[in-house]
Amino acid sequence: MSPLPIIEPAGLPGVLIITPPRYDDRRGYFAELYRADLYAPLGVRASFVQANHSCSRPSVLRGLHYQLRHPQEKLVAVARGRIWDIAVDVRRGSPTFGRWTACELSAENRRQIFVPAGFAHGFLVLGDEPADVIYFCSRVYAPDDEYGVRWDDPQLAIPWPCTAPIVSDKDARLPHLADMPPEHLPLA
Repeated sequence: MSPLPIIEPAGLPGVLIITPPRYDDRRGYFAELYRADLYAPLGVRASFVQANHSCSRPSVLRGLHYQLRHPQEKLVAVARGRIWDIAVDVRRGSPTFGRWTACELSAENRRQIFVPAGFAHGFLVLGDEPADVIYFCSRVYAPDDEYGVRWDDPQLAIPWPCTAPIVSDKDARLPHLADMPPEHLPLA
């Protein structure tokens, strides 16, 4: 039987920080990034249908994104570099609406974050090297169902560890949470 991944509470319901076991030897190491039978008892019961790989330069900030009609659960890991990963509860009626949690993910610490549906997700590349981010999604990306919240929303007050991140034009135009029409937010 394989050792169980280590799970840490992330401070918001359904958001999990997971460290999968790693097997080191003289050749290097091997790690299972995801195994349904081991992750399900931890609370990750998603059936992943899409895997993405993004490579981002230092100081790149991506997010905060979510899908409304085709909500995605995400399992995020880093293959190279370091990121500061954020999950924000944007579910209308949730007792933790507008609250966020963050953790550092890196190739070295092997941590993952599970982001449930109804949460906006984003990350910032830390350090001086690019970051290769791998994320498994429970639903296929639907460009016509793309929503998001502005990364520097004062209501969220996320203390991003970078004063001048590199942000896409699209992400720079995202609304603040207070300006989001209620019908553009998922229900709790």
